[in-house]
Formats: sequence, C-alpha cells, structure tokens
Amino acid sequence: MSVISSVTEMRVKLEELRSEHRDLDDVIQRLTETSPFNQLQIQRLKKRKLALKDQIIKLESKLLPDIIA
Repeated sequence: MSVISSVTEMRVKLEELRSEHRDLDDVIQRLTETSPFNQLQIQRLKKRKLALKDQIIKLESKLLPDIIA
C-alpha cells in the first residue's frame, strides 16, 4: 500500500469518525430534551462519543507531522 493511499484512507476514516461524533451529539441532545429519558442509554452514547474522540485524536496525530520547536 502506498503512503498516499494510506494517508487518504486515514483522512476518510477521520471524517467518518468526526461525522459519527457529531451525530452522537445530536442524538444525545434530542434524548435529553425529552422527559423522562433513559440515563443508561445516555451514558452509553457518551462513552461511545469519548471513544470516538480518542480515535479522532490518534488519527489526527498520525496525519499531522511532528513539529520540532
């Protein structure tokens, strides 16, 4: 696999993760606006959102070159 296609695939994956993260934001917001809401479901969604954020950060760090100050 070439470096270019690998970088392209990482960028595509990064955008997919960001999109899912935004979608979870919307879902959590809608669920908390309705009363009563399932606290366990909200906690699971937030946990998934945090896991996505971790994946996003890892991918971003791979895509951005290290800056030597």
